[in-house]
Amino acid sequence: MKKGDIVLIPFPFTDLSGSKNRPALVLVSGEMDVALAFISTQLKWKEDTDILLKPTKENGLKIESVVRLSKLATVDKELAIGRLGRIENKTREQVNKNIIKIFKPDE
Repeated sequence: MKKGDIVLIPFPFTDLSGSKNRPALVLVSGEMDVALAFISTQLKWKEDTDILLKPTKENGLKIESVVRLSKLATVDKELAIGRLGRIENKTREQVNKNIIKIFKPDE
């Protein structure tokens, strides 16, 4: 599992009341944990820093989706159910730029 992979994982609800199996984008892959960004088909809630993904054979998605870079979680790698695919380099570059926007201090 490495940065740019799309994996199926039980992604936690924000109130920690449970989780739902969802695709997620790997942002950082450590020895035991992985930092992920939530992927959603709910395009109506798209934020400025979200990345639109069209389904391709390479990414393994079945429907147009958004990577919600403001919805992050770090989980044990063992929770990954499987790898769906991978984003292309151009998209990975945009992810990097948008993450910087999210964590950049207000000016």
